[in-house]
Amino acid sequence: MRFMMIVKATKDSEAGLPPKPELFEAMMRYNQELAKAGVLVAADGLHPSTGAIRISYPEPSGKPTILDGPFSEAKEIIAGYTLIEVRSREEAIEWALRMPDPHGFGEGQIELRQVYEGSELTDNPELIADHSEMMAQLQKRTKS
Repeated sequence: MRFMMIVKATKDSEAGLPPKPELFEAMMRYNQELAKAGVLVAADGLHPSTGAIRISYPEPSGKPTILDGPFSEAKEIIAGYTLIEVRSREEAIEWALRMPDPHGFGEGQIELRQVYEGSELTDNPELIADHSEMMAQLQKRTKS
């Protein structure tokens, strides 16, 4: 099972302020712990929404619209993520609870969401096989 720990943005992360050195070091130690346990898939911080682009689909047949950032509600914006692969929801929660406060000062907020597997989205065996093959290729590429 894969879970994404979504780190919500704050005014500081949206202002492009880097984390304090001790916070960055704590996050690196946490990511190293995830890697050592063999559950880390990916972990990255994101640039502020000032450089972001939001694409909306107003109608099923409508043309997509593009909106340049920044976006107003920092709490609705993602500042970073950690993707883990674990055996259970409980294990994902345990790992999420060990993450240091991502912004310090008691401002951090993490949303934990399970990632869909291909077989949960369709019962078409061809599409499931194609999805599994694509994921296997991606894992090979990341490991090399």
